[in-house]
Amino acid sequence: MPLAHLPLDDPGRPDLSSPLGLLRWLSRAQRRGQALATCWGVLEMGCQAALPLALGLGIQAAVDGDTAGIWRAGGLAVLLAVLQATGTVLLHRQAVWNWITCAAQVRQLVARQASRLGAGLSRRIATGEVVAVSSGDVEKIGWYVELMARVRAAALVWLAVSLVVLVREPLLGTAVLLGVPVLAAAVWPLLGPFERRYSEQRALGGKATELAADTVAGLRVLRGIGGEELFLERYRTASQKVRRAAVRAARTWSLMQAQQVLLPGLFVVGVTWYGAHLAATGALGIGELVAVYGATAFLAAPLRILGEAAHAWSVARVSAGRAARVLALSRTAPGSDFPESIVRPERGDLHDPVTGLTARAGRLTAVVCGDPDVAGALAARLGGHVPLGEDERPQPSVRLGGVPLDGVPLADARAAVLVHDKEPVLLSGTLAELLDVPGAGRVDTAEALAAARAEDVLDALVDGSPECGGDPMAARITERGRSLSGGQRQRLALARSLVADPPVLVMDEPTSAVDAHTESRIAAGLRKVRDGRTTVVFATSPLLLDQADAVVLVQDGRVAATGTHRALLADDARYRAVVTREEDAAGPAPAGPAATRPAPDAGTPAPNQTVKEAACGSPEA
Repeated sequence: MPLAHLPLDDPGRPDLSSPLGLLRWLSRAQRRGQALATCWGVLEMGCQAALPLALGLGIQAAVDGDTAGIWRAGGLAVLLAVLQATGTVLLHRQAVWNWITCAAQVRQLVARQASRLGAGLSRRIATGEVVAVSSGDVEKIGWYVELMARVRAAALVWLAVSLVVLVREPLLGTAVLLGVPVLAAAVWPLLGPFERRYSEQRALGGKATELAADTVAGLRVLRGIGGEELFLERYRTASQKVRRAAVRAARTWSLMQAQQVLLPGLFVVGVTWYGAHLAATGALGIGELVAVYGATAFLAAPLRILGEAAHAWSVARVSAGRAARVLALSRTAPGSDFPESIVRPERGDLHDPVTGLTARAGRLTAVVCGDPDVAGALAARLGGHVPLGEDERPQPSVRLGGVPLDGVPLADARAAVLVHDKEPVLLSGTLAELLDVPGAGRVDTAEALAAARAEDVLDALVDGSPECGGDPMAARITERGRSLSGGQRQRLALARSLVADPPVLVMDEPTSAVDAHTESRIAAGLRKVRDGRTTVVFATSPLLLDQADAVVLVQDGRVAATGTHRALLADDARYRAVVTREEDAAGPAPAGPAATRPAPDAGTPAPNQTVKEAACGSPEA
């Protein structure tokens, strides 16, 4: 069997109408593998079912004193054993191939969906849910799809055995033909309770995974405030809920397994008793009795496969439903299909019809929101990633130069607008690899690092990577940049966005983790590097706001005021309350340089000012 490269070039468009639709689509996607597995399954189980026939012929020949018949029966048994061994090897190989291919295909679809939705995925589905789908759920789905070929093979062999026995002994054949479906259907009453308990277990497991991921991501902060034990206790509670749900599901499954052993055993005993009765009356020979018993005992194998299929169906339907829920999410509003030939958006004003926000082309626009969550959601909307509201109702698309971003191919939308997230992720590798991103070539690496004021970050990377030989570009960055501080990670991510140099750059609090002195220098460097490019910065820092060509205040989901930072600080009490954190901001504030950094109360640091600076004076003084 030739090996196929994974992931697949194009997994295609799955059927997401229902969990069963997704499972059927996955089965159809590997028709050849399913057909081969069915053939090898028929070969294996057919030879296994025929072995008692060879044994019965040999016993009957021995009873009759037929030496040639004994040799013929022995040769047939050897041939069947060799064919059965060959079928077992080929079936196992093909079954594993089907399983791995199906699991890889689902993982590829989930990864493609995560790439398509970007930051919008975690806002609409919990991170733990996505992790559970891409880990445990894909294994259950692959198991079910692989098992369907063995179920078809078992059904074909069962029909063949039933017909053979039916021809020789009608009553026994009828019992075999009807008994297997009845025994297989006996497990179905337990499937409903098992599926409900398993669904509960998977839902609780997803929540526990999400809690664990959040705890690990914020471990440094938790240690700083002494909150490890609190979150550890929360995780203990969540994991115990998962354990209890798993025990409840296992109890039901154990009943199903006991049923699969008890009922087929009673069936075989009954058929064997009746066959022995026929042999005692002379209606059956001893060899025929052995063959009938062996064929009937073989039926335990198809019944075992059918029981396994019932279990696989229960867990796979739950897993496929979760996977379909993730894959069904769309970055576009329903009914907003636009032709692929639409003009690619590159220049023009960036306008959001929901809030009324307009960022003029080629200018630096700062947006002030009182709620950080609102700012993050609006930043994602400006990138065309989350056009649906929290209630999943369609909203008007953000437009760039009059072109709706959710109506163009995803690659074009992302090439036009880059969203710099509040908590950007740094992938492991060298600094050169981190900054090797597609860009216009207008901003080189050195210029971007200088604008992000990352000089101390380069020194820290060199110190932490002796193997780089003093070259910071060859220094290695650990997973998610965990060896760096929050401010250092933030500046490297900012440099990466500046190297990309998109026509429109949207940044959400790009300097929230740096001190005021560094922030002032970054603000100046950012304005210089992005000169002539459309830039939108979500911030409340006066140091950044003072560099903007225009400042927009968004409150209650709409644009409330527009102007320069100093003008708004002097004339708009709502703006002043957000920027200066003053509870009573009714009176006008003085204009001038002092307005860019309001004086705090005695002993209280201003926004983005460290305690040390508040006590000793700003480094700029």
